[in-house]
Amino acid sequence: MIGILGGMGTQAGLDFCSKLAKLNRGKADQKYPLFILYNKASIPDRKQHKSKYKKVLNSLVEGCKFLQRNKCKFIAMPCNTAHFWYLDLKKKINIPILNMPELVYLNISKKCKKNAKIGLLATETTIKTGIYNKYLTNKYKLLVPSRKIQTNHVNKSIKYVKMGKTKDAEKALKPAVNYLIKNNCKKIILGCTELPIAIFAYKSFKKAKISKTFLDPNLILAEASMRGYKIK
Repeated sequence: MIGILGGMGTQAGLDFCSKLAKLNRGKADQKYPLFILYNKASIPDRKQHKSKYKKVLNSLVEGCKFLQRNKCKFIAMPCNTAHFWYLDLKKKINIPILNMPELVYLNISKKCKKNAKIGLLATETTIKTGIYNKYLTNKYKLLVPSRKIQTNHVNKSIKYVKMGKTKDAEKALKPAVNYLIKNNCKKIILGCTELPIAIFAYKSFKKAKISKTFLDPNLILAEASMRGYKIK
């Protein structure tokens, strides 16, 4: 059984579950994966990663232990920023926790040559904590939007998704996407799990899956979850 620690935010956790279902679309009900989604929306705001590090960690540990007690084989966290706590969290949990940024890096390694420019759209906390940098900067050139674009467009897009305003989120994000494309980024990581919702909400799942520009960490995590689920 797949354990899913959600609630960071709720829309992102539901999007992850939807992707698990879509990866298995067309199969009999009994062929779909067994999973538990713990929508632990009470986890403290990850923006306070410095002042409330231990408080956030303890809440994540509590959530993972719930999934562990319920016989989950491994845990997926459909939140990029939460992976700032990954190493400390892993020490306290007895079942594997999939590492989203590492899975994204492995995906890029198969598709991009060394020193290629890779764009990152994410929360300010994900950028500040460098959870993607430690995997990518030795091999690729990681590029993020300017401070102005981050504030006026990326942050706003994330906020709109959380408010359920998906069309507004897509529109708000376009200048940030255009900035990275103009700077010759070969791939763009949608490094906040709200952002794939903004980009792909009104497109087919097939288009999201075969996109040549965007990397959806939630989809990559869902694919890895299915690989892990099938291993007996």
